[in-house]
Amino acid sequence: MGVKTMLPSYELGFYALAVTCAVVYSGSGIFEASRDSMNRKAFRDGIKPGWHYFGRKMDVADFEWVMWFTSFRNVIIFALSGHVLFGKICSMTVPQHRAVVYMLYGILAVLGSMGLVYLMIILSHCLVLYSIALAKQKWLCYVAGLCCLASFKVEPFSSWQSGFVTGAFDLQDVLFYGGSSFTIMRCMSFALESSERKEGIYSIFDLLKYNFYLPFFFFGPVMTFDQFHAQVSTRELRRKDDEMKNIRVHALLHVGAIIAVDIFFHFFYILTLPSDLKFMNRLSDWSLAGLAYSNLVYDWVKAAVMFGVINTIARLDHLDPPQPPKCITMLYVFAETHFDRGINDWLCKYVYDHIGENHDNIMKELVATIATFAVTTLWLGPCEIVYIWSVFNCFGLNFELWVQKFFQQEPFAKLEAKMPAAMSRRIRAVFGAANFWAIVLYNILALNSLEFALLVTKRLLLTGFPVSTLSIWFITYCGVQLIKERERILAIEEEKCDKAKVE
Repeated sequence: MGVKTMLPSYELGFYALAVTCAVVYSGSGIFEASRDSMNRKAFRDGIKPGWHYFGRKMDVADFEWVMWFTSFRNVIIFALSGHVLFGKICSMTVPQHRAVVYMLYGILAVLGSMGLVYLMIILSHCLVLYSIALAKQKWLCYVAGLCCLASFKVEPFSSWQSGFVTGAFDLQDVLFYGGSSFTIMRCMSFALESSERKEGIYSIFDLLKYNFYLPFFFFGPVMTFDQFHAQVSTRELRRKDDEMKNIRVHALLHVGAIIAVDIFFHFFYILTLPSDLKFMNRLSDWSLAGLAYSNLVYDWVKAAVMFGVINTIARLDHLDPPQPPKCITMLYVFAETHFDRGINDWLCKYVYDHIGENHDNIMKELVATIATFAVTTLWLGPCEIVYIWSVFNCFGLNFELWVQKFFQQEPFAKLEAKMPAAMSRRIRAVFGAANFWAIVLYNILALNSLEFALLVTKRLLLTGFPVSTLSIWFITYCGVQLIKERERILAIEEEKCDKAKVE
């Protein structure tokens, strides 16, 4: 049935009330657990002194978040401020050479932060993949690129390369593997785009300008080479209407998100609590479900803040970078589940869509998803938890297609065609609610731990059955209906905009 199917307003109001009450009830349980566990010895490493005047400590279990706002804060401000300053001067004076200025500044920043040996390692990989691109053979580009990526993700090659970088500081490993991994993905994009170019090949300087654009270098997102090259080569730099206003608004929203997370971590220890499974067993099923869901929401916020800050810099440079990830609250299908839209766009263009084509054929879809998650596993770093995460998410993506194909057969398709559109939407939302929790449970494997994921699964499906299982399923169903309502409104607005453009 169409996405524009409408439900009665009183029904949607009831769904909103049910979800609100459930969130408050679950949140109160997490708050009480956080307050009671503040001084537990098991949480000593994850909870540090915070707001003494409120009598609250702070959850500092997330290494990345703490790193950004302590040891890496000044480096970020200094490096990106210099980039914005030089970029602005260049765009005002010699806009046709701005890509060269970005490249030179990026190379100097990498040299100053990581040293000459690291720069040479990166340049050697760029040179290898550029040489492979000259052959204009896509299969060779894939093989060479994945081998280079494996050299940073698989032992002993990873330690061998990192061993060349002398000296040590807090962020060395993070910057080493971040810059290296994103470099390989960019070089593969360059090689694959070059192999499809009908006349000639892009120059080595095009690759260097693409790779050493500093805002994207260490932490992404990955913008495919064709998009970056087209945007950075534009000589006439013009702002869209209200573009600077939108940039300022987004910058303020990111600052607000950072403050909100800081406040949240003083009252809800969602990252530290799952580390003590004995304590978790004392929590109610609702609190456990809320804790699992909160972990995914937080990881989305973290990704949105990191990529949002970087994207703000890119927009100041007249680029249109990949959008932030879609909030987990707005998801109930595996096909839209990703925390890094740049990597997702890269995988879709060069692997998933390339093999799966229109994604209607079950066998092609199976091969496409296996290939996609194989590359993703290598990208994340092969280990047991990543293998488990990949297998479950690969299965979830294929299972969606299998269920869809099954219910398109007779007599289900004929039965749905006869029933009212609103009833079809309700039935689909029931399945969407189950899918929502499959997404949550599959992804907390990687975001938290296998033990915590197993505990939540056991409590929700076994020991909590039938009361907790069915009640949480119903609340999730209400949430999915609210998501569908938002999708309906957006579809109507998009249709109006399309009609206005045609007229």
